[in-house]
Amino acid sequence: MNTLMAIVIGGVYAAALFLLLRRHIVKMMIGFALLNHASNLLIFTAAKLSRGAPPIIPQTGELVGDVADPVPQALILTAIVISFGVLSFTMVLINRVYQSVGSEDIDDMRIAES
Repeated sequence: MNTLMAIVIGGVYAAALFLLLRRHIVKMMIGFALLNHASNLLIFTAAKLSRGAPPIIPQTGELVGDVADPVPQALILTAIVISFGVLSFTMVLINRVYQSVGSEDIDDMRIAES
């Protein structure tokens, strides 16, 4: 399972980097979103998530059997919220640049600067 996840995560990272190197801003934004998702998958895989018991410690203070670790899940939830905010801001910024320049090509934007 870990080998399969490593291949999937590597493929998503490769697709994200390919899209980040494109000339169109919308494709770059999609690549940025894929990069966020690949990072989330990497954290999930590295944390070795298990379907154990909920992370509740009994009053005796001893953990019995497999227990799910809540820290990676909290990190991923926070990362999803932050990446959604950054992606929303990027979409608004791209819309504003498109209204100003009239193109989504990076080379056209460089020409508009000078």
